[in-house]
Amino acid sequence: MRRSDTLRRVAVIELTKERACRIAISAQLLTADRPRTLLDTVRGLCSMQLDQTAAIAPSADLVAWSRLGDAYRPEHMRAGLETDRTLFEYGNLLYPMSDLDLYRPVMAAWPGESSGWHDRIRSWMKVNERFRRYIVAELERSGPLQAKDLDDRSVEPWASSGWNNNRNVPLMLEFMEARGEIAVTARERRQRVWDLASRVHPEPAGVIEPDEAAQQRRQRRMQWLGIAREKAADGAGLPAVVEGVAGTWRVDPDALDRPFQGRTAMLSPFDRLVQNRERLRDLFDFDYCLEMYLPAAKRRWGYYALPVLHHDRFIGAVDAKADHKTSTLRVLTISVEPDTGFEELHAIDDEIAALASWLGLGTITRP
Repeated sequence: MRRSDTLRRVAVIELTKERACRIAISAQLLTADRPRTLLDTVRGLCSMQLDQTAAIAPSADLVAWSRLGDAYRPEHMRAGLETDRTLFEYGNLLYPMSDLDLYRPVMAAWPGESSGWHDRIRSWMKVNERFRRYIVAELERSGPLQAKDLDDRSVEPWASSGWNNNRNVPLMLEFMEARGEIAVTARERRQRVWDLASRVHPEPAGVIEPDEAAQQRRQRRMQWLGIAREKAADGAGLPAVVEGVAGTWRVDPDALDRPFQGRTAMLSPFDRLVQNRERLRDLFDFDYCLEMYLPAAKRRWGYYALPVLHHDRFIGAVDAKADHKTSTLRVLTISVEPDTGFEELHAIDDEIAALASWLGLGTITRP
């Protein structure tokens, strides 16, 4: 019997903060035992966010590089999405195609339970049914297409006080994607190219009941979190407490048997390990946040600072910008934690050099 099987009978798992951090790092594939391919990476992470901010490189490319190193090239992601079809995009997230059947029940049930927001979407889609049918017909006839290739034939524009106001074509496309009717087949200059889902997605491998699919999605989420607060775990994993941290956690039982050998990694600001700022402070004592939306005078870390993980703790962040016209990586600021030593400083320098090399930039400038 495996140790993790035995632990399932334990009421609450007790973890030191160091062990909790190592579980979270291992779950995010940031140990010395790197994944071999991009597909292995996406499977291990369950999904990757496709934020297109690119002061250095798009976030998904940075996430892949921090796991795979120089073995990763952006064309690998394009091939997985556009030609090999080993990956699929859904809701600005990248998933392994092998998990598509777990999300078909989500698509079938969209927009979900009755609420003010969901009811508004449902009503807007009903009023604009002819608009939706026009998009389907255009894709059938001329697809794949971008949003700019389609006319706005909405009967009732989408009204909002935010940036979605009157963005009727992009919103209709996103809503049609959410219900599984259309899908992203490619990206051109970071813009989504749409086609009928039947031309992009394979036939279902089998029918998975909604409850079973939801359970499997929760389990996958627990696997890539490793450890999470009760609410985020959504019932998956085992109850746990972390020494010196208030409250109850949930931990992936299989992560308890996993050995740990750390390394240094520079992460995207949207990386899942740092995305939940409260969890980051609780476990790692690292008070980092993405500051690109703050005025320059209020920034501590910088516009697009990349957190630096060294083994099982964060030692700082590097704010940089890639200038491909001059083949230069411009390091704007390097922020380090108070207890950072010479070994850690050298590790940051090595990561900066590795990043410049991966980007194909021959020069590094520093403040």
